[in-house]
Amino acid sequence: MSVSQHTANKDGVLPVRQADTDPPNALTAIRIFMWRTWQHTKHNGFGLVMDAVLSPVLLLLIFSYLLGGAMAGSTGAYIQFLLPGILILTVVPMTVYSGTTICSDITKGVYNRFRTLPFWQPASVLGSILTDGLRYTVGVIVALGTGLALGFRPEGSVIQIVLAIAFILFFAFSVSWIFALIGVAAKRPETVSGSSMIAIYPLLFASNILVDSSTMPKWTGILIDLNPISMAAATVRGLMNGTATMPVIMTGIGVSVLFIAIFTPLTLYLYQTKNER
Repeated sequence: MSVSQHTANKDGVLPVRQADTDPPNALTAIRIFMWRTWQHTKHNGFGLVMDAVLSPVLLLLIFSYLLGGAMAGSTGAYIQFLLPGILILTVVPMTVYSGTTICSDITKGVYNRFRTLPFWQPASVLGSILTDGLRYTVGVIVALGTGLALGFRPEGSVIQIVLAIAFILFFAFSVSWIFALIGVAAKRPETVSGSSMIAIYPLLFASNILVDSSTMPKWTGILIDLNPISMAAATVRGLMNGTATMPVIMTGIGVSVLFIAIFTPLTLYLYQTKNER
């Protein structure tokens, strides 16, 4: 039986016609694992709907009508400030799935099976993380569509709006590597989700997503602005409103690149050497 046939039969991976002595190259391996992750996502449609559809709608409705009057005098005025931040609030919690998926493969023994097959091993991690971008894209589209229905009107150009969406997906991709590292190190998927949420929600709510940091005491505002979530939200808000300066954009991109530069090699190293430790 060929490598690809074995993978397809045992783990639901798209079969690729390769000879036993001709393993798939890196791009083919990534494509295979992207297909595999998509199959798992497709078969868990309820979870996708809950996270990427219902969650952003509920968040916008709750925060708009609960805080709109107090924060800006009306829901319509507040949604102009709130919506860009909600886009970040929508995608960041979903990045935890990258860690739980990897940890689940390890605990179920699928990882050990992968280790015996001749393909580029990082593909099993990278393919999963790249496919999670579909979940983020759905969440962003739903949140943006809901915001438009509630009265949000972006003042930036079409190009700036597209750049804002592209940045959100890039930021989510970078954050995914943090939780992928946790997924490799953790012993159970439940540990990944539990510990990650403890870290995520303080960062999300101690940010400028819901409240402008300029309205806070000076020392509080400085701390809030140093939060990577705030930097990402400020980048999206600036692009959506057409007011983004180059320093703001470069700060948001720089934070994302820093996350990738630190956590990607650590994740891949720990993943590939897990059985050796």
